[in-house]
Amino acid sequence: MTSKYRKLSSTTETLYIKDSEQDRYGTFGEAETPKRKLNGNRLVVVLCILFTELCERLTYYSISANLVLFCTSILKIDSGNATTVSLVFSGTSYLVPVFGGYIADAVAGRYNAILGAGFIYILGLFLLVTSAIGYETWLGVRDDGTHYGFSGDARMTFFFVGLALISIGTGGIKANVGPFGAEQVKDLGPWAIQSFFNWFYWFINAGSLVAYAGVAYIQQEVSFAVGFAVPLCSMVVAQIVFVAVRNRYIHTEPTGSVLAESLSVCCQANCTTFDRARESNGGSHADVTVDGVISVIRVLPIFLCVIFFWAIYSQMQSTFFLQSERMDIKIGDFQLPAAFLNAFNTIMILLFVPLMDRLVYPLLKKINRHPSNLQRIGVGLVLSGLSVFVAGGVEILRKEHLTGDNQQILAGETFNASSMSVFWQVPQFALVGASEVFASITGLEFAFSQAPEVMQGLVMGMFLMTNGLGNYVSIAVIAIVKAATESDPWFPDEMNNGKTEYLFFLLGGLMFLNFICFIPVAKCYKYKKSQERDTANAAVQRDRLLPTSRRTPQTTIVSNRDISQL
Repeated sequence: MTSKYRKLSSTTETLYIKDSEQDRYGTFGEAETPKRKLNGNRLVVVLCILFTELCERLTYYSISANLVLFCTSILKIDSGNATTVSLVFSGTSYLVPVFGGYIADAVAGRYNAILGAGFIYILGLFLLVTSAIGYETWLGVRDDGTHYGFSGDARMTFFFVGLALISIGTGGIKANVGPFGAEQVKDLGPWAIQSFFNWFYWFINAGSLVAYAGVAYIQQEVSFAVGFAVPLCSMVVAQIVFVAVRNRYIHTEPTGSVLAESLSVCCQANCTTFDRARESNGGSHADVTVDGVISVIRVLPIFLCVIFFWAIYSQMQSTFFLQSERMDIKIGDFQLPAAFLNAFNTIMILLFVPLMDRLVYPLLKKINRHPSNLQRIGVGLVLSGLSVFVAGGVEILRKEHLTGDNQQILAGETFNASSMSVFWQVPQFALVGASEVFASITGLEFAFSQAPEVMQGLVMGMFLMTNGLGNYVSIAVIAIVKAATESDPWFPDEMNNGKTEYLFFLLGGLMFLNFICFIPVAKCYKYKKSQERDTANAAVQRDRLLPTSRRTPQTTIVSNRDISQL
């Protein structure tokens, strides 16, 4: 068979559709679609989107990396409340995307939504820098002995308003930049979409590596004012790069209130019998809209199982970070930033993404062992559970080496640290990084591929929302543990006086239960791609029974009996 024909499976015979003609049946799989390479113009567009994401993630992680330390050392908030601030910030940042996706799909379009969110982001960053400036050092003291600058209350106001605006900005960008990038390559086939999301995540982690290894050091050892000014500049650069190629983007116009229409379908169907919402059955919604809502609802059980993955992931910026502060962070006379261990999470991703994308997955595909999306997500869940079990073991050893002789100062705050090196945390951070490659990257690909085109922004936002919910689940678990162990605290304000290893083991046990629930959910899920293939074959068979004059225009249908003539 020549390469210009694509194969459609059928129970009765093999059918082929001409590749050069209009493809009205969608994409049926990577092996059946000829690969087309990016041309120069398309490559520039994709690189600009990836670079924008790199700068935005550098910005976000530069803020979240040392947020606990900023709260405790500069704002004088106790470590327990500082952890809550950090988790609420991250959680809110990942709840906003569902609204960002809605605005893009219904009102503004993805390009305009990303652009507007970027300006809100920059304003929030400006307020954050303002809250970190040491005015008493810069402006001196008045004659009456008081300091120039803002009061503590004003500083708190700038800080929290800035964080709120940053959450809105990053959420608006996060919901749309992935689908917007995939939109630029989706006509090249599913291989291009999978590759885009792999490299999209690679650029995310390149930005986070700079944040954890460089910007976090500036914040801890120089000043938070300078350390927050760096992400401000990074976001300005991201905005400039994103706008620079605005005339080359492929744009999808907003199609109306998808979220509102979806809710209307659910209300009319009472979330039980969706056929009653169909126009063909007397309802008020088009059949294709109802089908889209059903496809969105079908992915929700998968998304629910991913929430606890993010609850464990959030430990890196909360309990893992507090653990780092109380371990030996010196290499000789050089003092690492406490947030530096996050870099090992990032390094694992930077290594694994090219390895999986270019070597492992292609090899598995050749021997017909290519893992499905849900199988990969399952692997990610298991690895994340292992990470907190390892963290619990490290915590036991850390306290055994806690002598009281190692006092270390981070951003002006003194900690009673263990003599045990912080590099003992590398395995737990690396396991979280490996779990991201399977659970998070695949989750993005799964959300995009299983969503109807007009609902992709909404569904991507819903997937990102699982990250936010995971942070809030983490807050809830910690609050319950604190309340239940008040007489013999597992997680007091000072970790050295608690039994945080029990908290880690509890999280690992909860992930095990979550994985047990995930298995039947994954086994029962039917991929959208298979449904489209069945629909396509039915449509082909239907067209073959129609007179030539009534067949779909621009579609050539031939059977395997005639393939020798092609």
